[in-house]
Amino acid sequence: MLDMVEQKKLKKSEAGEELTTMQTKLIDLANAVKAAKIPVIITIDGWAAAGKGSQIAKLIKYMDPRFYNVEPIRIPNEQEKRKPWMHRYWMKLPKQGEFLILDGSWFSDTVKSYMHGSIDKDGYKRRIRDINTFERQLRDDGYLIIKLFLHITQKEQKKRLDGLASDEFTRWRVDAHDFENNKHYDKIFRRYEKTLAPTNTEAAPWHIIPANDKFTAQFEIMRIVTESIEGACAAKEKGTLYKMPQEFPAAQPESDDTVLVKRKKLAEIDMNKSLTEEQYRRRLKKYQDRLFELQNICYQRKIPVIVAYEGWDAGGKGGNIKRVASALDPRGYEVKPIAAPEPSELARHYLWRFWTRLENDGHFTIFDRTWYGRVMVEPIEKITPQERANMAYREINEFERWLTDWGAVVIKFWINIDKDEQYRRFKERENTPSKQWKITDEDWRNREKWDEYEKAVDRMIKLTSTDIAPWTVIEGNDKKYARIKALKTICERIEERLGL
Repeated sequence: MLDMVEQKKLKKSEAGEELTTMQTKLIDLANAVKAAKIPVIITIDGWAAAGKGSQIAKLIKYMDPRFYNVEPIRIPNEQEKRKPWMHRYWMKLPKQGEFLILDGSWFSDTVKSYMHGSIDKDGYKRRIRDINTFERQLRDDGYLIIKLFLHITQKEQKKRLDGLASDEFTRWRVDAHDFENNKHYDKIFRRYEKTLAPTNTEAAPWHIIPANDKFTAQFEIMRIVTESIEGACAAKEKGTLYKMPQEFPAAQPESDDTVLVKRKKLAEIDMNKSLTEEQYRRRLKKYQDRLFELQNICYQRKIPVIVAYEGWDAGGKGGNIKRVASALDPRGYEVKPIAAPEPSELARHYLWRFWTRLENDGHFTIFDRTWYGRVMVEPIEKITPQERANMAYREINEFERWLTDWGAVVIKFWINIDKDEQYRRFKERENTPSKQWKITDEDWRNREKWDEYEKAVDRMIKLTSTDIAPWTVIEGNDKKYARIKALKTICERIEERLGL
């Protein structure tokens, strides 16, 4: 791709007026983005000394500073290293109608990590897959991603590095490493090529900017940004996704390699499971003691554990979670109750609020309700169109793959009770003053849609019970049995991960 780009020089006398027109247009387009609620991400990558910082400064001069954020991407700090590598990019996602402008991105992060030996060849390939997945998920959710690569020649780079180093006010911006890289320009050129090509997708194509001449680079950046925003706003008005023009052959989409694990439908599960009080007390102590031991090993080995709870209303999730949490060192876990999304969460990709709730490696994150609301509650309650919800099955499998690639043990429970048992628990709550806060009119309304929800749960389990994150359906009519099965399952899954 880079060898197809011709360095050129536009004359200000010929192109200056057109640039001014585009700059004026960008002011209006930024307002249009706000009105259309389109989140925009602009990544500016390229060679050292290619002028990324100065070009960002020229671009934002014509934007409202209240609605954009500029973030430099540097080597991840120690806190960032304790999360999945894509975590810091999910954390930075802009709200609808706002801009995120990145000096560097997941692209430069991947190239530098591979060339410096931080990741091996397999890790590099996984990152390419992760990049394409991330960008496709965002595009499908309505994000506009504009990827720019500032390309300069080896000779021009050396000239600029020498200029920066000779000025006492700018010499801090270069070091011996930059000059060494310039000597190995051809090697870095090849790695850039090998990374640009597979990440040049239909969801987020690359725009290679000839940047030997700074005015030409500014003109091309402004042209691409304004044309892309115009196209996105027009598509949004029509109710479609914007398809950005492809300047280079698009990379072939990767096949979905998800391996599904068969599970029974809810109606096929034998719910007649129970424990005596003596069995319960004995097994509770056994598995809680074992879980405490396993937590300490996970902490030492920096293995994160994600426990996700879903289930019927009044299924007993709270009591189940309490027995799991009481076995753990409180310094090493967090319980994350998931309610209706806040406005700031609704303004971003639906997975954002789960990325932001992940604990560090070596810690437990326990979710009381999860990302699966996307494929159950939201389409049934007409919050999310069915077509968009259908896309979430793949996105959720990809999210859980990200977690397991990070090293996490992902454990998913559906707490199952039958309709009669739910009715009994609802009435008990209504008639017990200390429990009345647990029952709402919404619970009764949801109960009326039992059959619809059961079909949704069966489909959810069928399409998202994978070899890396299988579903465990817990027979929950007897709370004691349900609690022990959850504890036992967590212990067994962790032991399997630890090789014990």
